[in-house]
Amino acid sequence: MEFFVYHRDRSGSLALRRTMVEEHWAYMDGFAAELIARGPTYTPDGASLAGSVHLVDLPDLAAAWAFAFEEPCYRAGAYRDVTVRRWRNELGRTMWEFAGGLEGEDRFAVIGLGPGPGARYAVPAEREELLAFGPLLADDGTTWLGTAALVRAPDADTARAVLGAGPWDHVEVHPWECGGRR
Repeated sequence: MEFFVYHRDRSGSLALRRTMVEEHWAYMDGFAAELIARGPTYTPDGASLAGSVHLVDLPDLAAAWAFAFEEPCYRAGAYRDVTVRRWRNELGRTMWEFAGGLEGEDRFAVIGLGPGPGARYAVPAEREELLAFGPLLADDGTTWLGTAALVRAPDADTARAVLGAGPWDHVEVHPWECGGRR
C-alpha cells in the first residue's frame, strides 16, 4: 500500500531540525527500498524549512502510522502536525527514475483537497515534469479525498496548474526539493 506522509514543521523548530538531520536520514535509510519520493518543503520565499514529504510503500496503515510517528524529528517535537493518507502512484515509478534528474530547476509539492464524495481527479496528459502524482485516499483505499503531486515547474502557479481547474476545496503549493543524503 502506498502512502502520502507530510510532517509540517512547528514554528521555531528549524534549529532542532538542523541538529537532527543525521538521525532523520539514518531513519529514512531504513526505508530506502520502500520510498517512492522524499524531500523537504520550504516557506513560500524558499528561505526556511516548512515540512517534509514522504511517499512510501508499506504493508498496511499501521506500518504507515509507525513510519510517521516514530520518525526522530516528530518524536523530538519538531513537527506541529502530520498527515498520513493512502496514496496511489499513478506514474508507477520513483523520484529517482525521473528523467529530469534530481537537481536544478524549481520543484513543488502540490496538495489539492477535494470538495467531497463523487469528485474526480485526472492524471495530466503531460507527465514529463511530474516526479510523482496520485490521489489522496481515505483509509479504505477507494474514497478520493484529494490529489498530491511533486512537480518541476518554473513557478508556483505553473505547479498548481498540474491539478487542473478543480473543483478544489483547498490547494497548497510548497517549494520542495528531492531529499536524501547529500
